[in-house]
Amino acid sequence: MDIRDKVALVGGIGCSGWIPVYIDVDTLHVLHGRAIPFASGLKMSDPSRKVIVFTGDGDCLGIGGNHFIHGARRNIDITVIMVHNQIYGMTGGQVAPTTPSHGKTKTSPYGNPEIPFDGCALAKAAGATFVARWTTAHPRQLSKTIAEAIDHEGFSFIEVLTQCPTQAGRVIYGVADPAQLLDMLKANTINVNAAKNKSIEELTGKILIGNLYHDDERLEFASNYYKKISKLAASC
Repeated sequence: MDIRDKVALVGGIGCSGWIPVYIDVDTLHVLHGRAIPFASGLKMSDPSRKVIVFTGDGDCLGIGGNHFIHGARRNIDITVIMVHNQIYGMTGGQVAPTTPSHGKTKTSPYGNPEIPFDGCALAKAAGATFVARWTTAHPRQLSKTIAEAIDHEGFSFIEVLTQCPTQAGRVIYGVADPAQLLDMLKANTINVNAAKNKSIEELTGKILIGNLYHDDERLEFASNYYKKISKLAASC
């Protein structure tokens, strides 16, 4: 994409927070749950930047949930890549807002009694204008979607379902083999286009993957803000 000098990566706390430090571009490593407000501030201070957030499901939808909702509502031009492993993995395996119902974790030993968040549905409802979901078993499709999300002018959200052999795999599913967990991701998902021809019975238990929502009509927050400032300045 030839944008290396224009990119800034922001990572929160958690396993996913390490992703930006392996990429040789400008990087911010910030407080738990605060990746989106830091990214928003960076975008507002330099609207020409391509700002990309790497966050986990607990970081994004739990501790940073309120920031996620309002970033999407504003439709600010940042790309949020949420690595979803269904658990607070790095801190020891606590229940997360995305832990499946009845899933056993260190803090839900009798099974999670709550209904998990659907991050993509929440992003769309809050106002995100690009929403997609892939898994780590679909690297080529995921790579293409990340490029599309970076090009999109507005709040882009990509959920990446991932294996977690150390915590979620071992504790929730009783599987610690990464390859077996990848096979489970493939088996439990279906492309949104292929799903159109399936019956309700065939889709039961399946998670939709692919590009789920795209809206190019809504105004992007940062550019709209600076247009208003310029207009006010010109009228003075």
